[in-house]
This record gives sequence, C-alpha cells and structure tokens, in this order.
Amino acid sequence: MPRRRKVTKREILPDPKYNSPLVNKFINCLMRGGKRGLAERIFYRALDLAQEKGGERGLDIFNKALNNVKPVLEVKSRRVGGATYQIPIEVRPHRRTALAIRWLTSYAQERPGKSMAEKLAAELVAASRGEGGAIKKKEVTHKMAEANRAFAHYRW
Repeated sequence: MPRRRKVTKREILPDPKYNSPLVNKFINCLMRGGKRGLAERIFYRALDLAQEKGGERGLDIFNKALNNVKPVLEVKSRRVGGATYQIPIEVRPHRRTALAIRWLTSYAQERPGKSMAEKLAAELVAASRGEGGAIKKKEVTHKMAEANRAFAHYRW
C-alpha cells in the first residue's frame, strides 16, 4: 500500500464487438504474452461455440456463467496468539469478478479437448448451468467459509 496517495483503478475500455468492459477484462486475463489478437479469437470463437451448445446468445451464457461463479465469501488467514485461524470475509465486487474470471480460465485450461476455444466454451456452458470445475471451486470456498464461521469474531 502506498503512503503518499491513493491508487486509482484504471478504467477498462469496452471491447469492439460486444461493447462490454467485462468482455474486455476477460480477454485481458485470457491473454498470454501480449498476444491480444489470439486471445480475442479464442474468446469470440468460444462464445460462438457456446451459443451452438447452449441454445442462448453467447454473451448471455458468458454473463450467466460469470455471475454463477462469483464467490460471496472467502477465508483469510489471521494469526492470533500463536494459532492461525481461517476467518470468513465478504469478497469485494472487483475481487469477485477477478476470481470468477481466473477460475473460469484456469478450469477451462484443465479440461480435456482439442482447442482452447472449445475448452472455454464447454466451461462457460457448464458454469451457466451450475456445473463444472469453476462452480465446484466456488462451492468449496463457500463451504470453507461456512465451516470457519465460528472464527468470524476475529475479523478486523
């Protein structure tokens, strides 16, 4: 944390195809090694494939998947008197979307499949239906927070 001035969040511009800043943020997180064109091709192809599989518009599937994966609670380690407790805390909105994007991309990479676009499309469709690895990760995070609810009074 800086001592002099507050860090300002940079505004993310909307993407050219769907005019959505959320889509642009997802593409930025999907991008590896500065290859933006490749990341855009993968994402837009994944939305087309998801539209074929899911039956809805690709952007609707993406938004529904992202909202389903966003966690509400998480645990944070806090050391109190020599013991370390896992304390449940609410997740801030920016962190919610960041975690959801991170989980979707990482579990899409782990999926078996031919191309990244197919893997991402499968993960998006599964997440929009309430299934898949990213949804399991959210449920595990929530269970962990629920199990450690007794330590909530250590919150600072």
